[in-house]
Amino acid sequence: MSDSTPEPSAPDRPDTPEHDARDVPGHPRNGPRPHARASLWLTALSLPPLALLAAAAWFGRSVRPGADDWCFLPTVRDEGVTGLIGRFYFDDNGRVANAVLVGAYAKFQVAGHQWFGLVTGVLTLMVLWAAAVLALRRLRLTVPRGLPLLVSAMATALFLFVTPNTYKTFYWPAASVSHTMPPVLACASLLPFLVARSRGGRGAAIGVALLAGLVVGTLSEETAIVVAVLLVTVLVFSGRATAGPSRPFLRLWCAAGVTGVVAGGLVLITSPGSESRRSRFGAGTTSMASPESLAASLRGFGEISLTVATTWQYVGAVAVGVLLGLLCRRPDGSAPGLPARWALTACAAVAALLVSGFLCTVVAYPVFQGRVSDSSASRLWNDYLLVYVALLIGAGALWGLAARQRARRTGPSQAACAALCLLVCFGPAVALLDLDTNMRDRAGKWDAQDRRLREGASAGARVLPYERLVISQMLEPFSRGGRSYWPGGCVADYYRIDRVTDATRTPGRR
Repeated sequence: MSDSTPEPSAPDRPDTPEHDARDVPGHPRNGPRPHARASLWLTALSLPPLALLAAAAWFGRSVRPGADDWCFLPTVRDEGVTGLIGRFYFDDNGRVANAVLVGAYAKFQVAGHQWFGLVTGVLTLMVLWAAAVLALRRLRLTVPRGLPLLVSAMATALFLFVTPNTYKTFYWPAASVSHTMPPVLACASLLPFLVARSRGGRGAAIGVALLAGLVVGTLSEETAIVVAVLLVTVLVFSGRATAGPSRPFLRLWCAAGVTGVVAGGLVLITSPGSESRRSRFGAGTTSMASPESLAASLRGFGEISLTVATTWQYVGAVAVGVLLGLLCRRPDGSAPGLPARWALTACAAVAALLVSGFLCTVVAYPVFQGRVSDSSASRLWNDYLLVYVALLIGAGALWGLAARQRARRTGPSQAACAALCLLVCFGPAVALLDLDTNMRDRAGKWDAQDRRLREGASAGARVLPYERLVISQMLEPFSRGGRSYWPGGCVADYYRIDRVTDATRTPGRR
């Protein structure tokens, strides 16, 4: 897949701050073209975030089931994916598309958990890379070949690993399917829109938007809210943000997406499983809309926003955005100016992010209460954090365009951005190494206990002791000082026994 559009040679022009001869593609001064040299160091700069992703995928071999996984595995083993779909729709939460994806990895039992990080990490990178390439092509901008890879690699690393709880964001499949992958899949539905040129292509893009909206609506309530708010925002401002010929297609595409999300949301909300979930957690419409719940949700979202805004590693998104603004060119080799009405577009995008983030918190608050802003529930933030990263990249690009119009030399700015891109990778790298140590320790204990429980079940035991193996605030049987049994019943189902008991309270065991 190509990651840039062709770079035609530019005609000679006088040296000015806007058109320095050294910056003109194809200028024959001393050695290779600037774009060729930039491609090399930009590609090299992509290696640290790519190394983070590769290391994280390799560490996934130590992932073992926990929490909800205990309940999914025996259902898929005994009833297949269709059995899990029926359970989700009729009993658990109504998320039909969610059940399909959960069944896809649970079908492979423990191996599905170990490979999940690799598959979803590569998928995230490829979707964001394709989106970057096609968006630049749609905007008729050329960039050095390494830049789209750098942008997508940095966005992937920030989205997946700059989080208070990387395990629940990246390694825990149940959480990733509900909150990490839905925004990535929604982004993937943008690709047909970006490549559509003919009448047939536009029709296909509208059809994909409708189908993707339906899938997202039955996959994740929070991501459905984010997608709907963003699409409605684009619809409202499409008259000012797009040219006349492309405006009808954009509006039809957005309308199709909103229609799909609403239809999917109705399927989910009206399902018996969703009604059962609301009754279990007291999360009815009245409780969500009550003044007390709204005020608490606002406080929670404020705390989340403060945590995210003060997470300094997100400056890496701004840095790659600045590089994008400094290095992009028009096809004729000239430097693009700031886009018209950029301030209005930026304000609308920020408003959409804040509104959707708050609404996601409102939906989640009745279930999580005061924990909605804790690190244990930070996976819920992922539904809108990918939008946050994209906005930071866009803001950086505008900054880079403005800086290029005012500075004769952009080399120091490029060097500073490159240094920041390297620096922001150190924190996630250290956190991943620590997490790998914890996962390997848990995996060894989990495997030993798995053998003991299987041997006990094969010997005819119906009740066996279970040792809690907690990692990254994951729920285990006998939490809350032994008062909470869940998901002990699912563990017993997995090993085909009647019940597990707390190993720490079993006579004769430590």
